Amino acid sequence: MKSNLIITIEREFGSGGHLIGEKLAEQLQIPFYDEAIIERAALKSGFDKNFIEKQEQKINNSLLFNIATSGFYSGGTLHDQIFIAERDAIVEMAQTGACVIVGRCADYILRDKYNCMNIFVHADKEDRVKRVVEEYGVKGENVSAIVDKTDKQRARHYQYYSDQLWGAAENYHLTLNTSRFSIDQAVSILKNVAEMF
Repeated sequence: MKSNLIITIEREFGSGGHLIGEKLAEQLQIPFYDEAIIERAALKSGFDKNFIEKQEQKINNSLLFNIATSGFYSGGTLHDQIFIAERDAIVEMAQTGACVIVGRCADYILRDKYNCMNIFVHADKEDRVKRVVEEYGVKGENVSAIVDKTDKQRARHYQYYSDQLWGAAENYHLTLNTSRFSIDQAVSILKNVAEMF
């Protein structure tokens, strides 16, 4: 594997993409970034970490909302400010060398400037709902609706900032269906591909 390879992972909610990224980084002995992006963005922007977590992918199409959250001196909506802080954090992380970065449009942000291997992880809806309940600890009757809502937020956020369709195969080097491959099999596949990339 090249010392400057950046592996980006976009993922459907409940597909196991975060865990795949974490295990892949561990096997390749390179840094893993997901929550750390939020922490660094919080430091850069001055926003509270918990606030960023709640707001980062909740793009609102309402003109009134966007006007209300625009900072007169900040030059953008609240969501734009969060995106810019996360973008800057992602670029800083990529500049340090090989790593795995999960979500937040990293594939788009780093395009054409870094040696990236872009991955999309997905799974059948039934399997994702099961993982969200059993592994993520989400309870209640509306888990399926939570999965749909989270994916819609991710898709809207990705399309808003990249002008590309989230999950469209042509935007990635490889897509993996974790309904067909276990987490460990997916990690093994990606490790082999990374070593050839």
